[in-house]
Amino acid sequence: MTKKPVPLRVDDMTAFTRALSRQLGDTSPKHLTLMNMVARSAGFQNVQHLRAVSAAAKRLDNQTEPATVDARAVERALHQFDAFGRLRRWPSKRATQTLALWAIWATMPANQTLDEREVSTHLADEHLFRDPATLRRTMISCGLLTRDKDGTNYCRIEQEPPVEAKTLIRALSSHRNARVALATEPQRA
Repeated sequence: MTKKPVPLRVDDMTAFTRALSRQLGDTSPKHLTLMNMVARSAGFQNVQHLRAVSAAAKRLDNQTEPATVDARAVERALHQFDAFGRLRRWPSKRATQTLALWAIWATMPANQTLDEREVSTHLADEHLFRDPATLRRTMISCGLLTRDKDGTNYCRIEQEPPVEAKTLIRALSSHRNARVALATEPQRA
């Protein structure tokens, strides 16, 4: 017959070991020895290890919650893209422009150097208003792309996107996947 585990929660280990020591009477080990025994039976090396784990858990619980997503900003940026995930027009608001550029940044090849023509070709596939130069310049000024001083080599700057950008990138990925699937689908006669 199998036994079901019974959870035991002890709020104060010192009070618990004192009560245990009183019940053991004269046969009880010293207080610190008993505390170490209880800590080891709970899976820790000793009482210091238990205290360190407990303190670390409290510090992690006190950290601020991750920033919530500004859904309205993501929605505004999402409206700037067509059904295939291409930027339809250059947004008028700077915050929306930056979010849109993050979405385009995500499509750029990582850790790869491209010349200006390759970057322009890539950007032309990702927008409809035919101005890759504006996109290139703004991505550089936003810290999303780097280029050599002579303007020859471009490279995507690897970094963690903000939470709104991550949300937008995820939302656009299905649109872009549909575009790729349509492009690779055999033409019907």
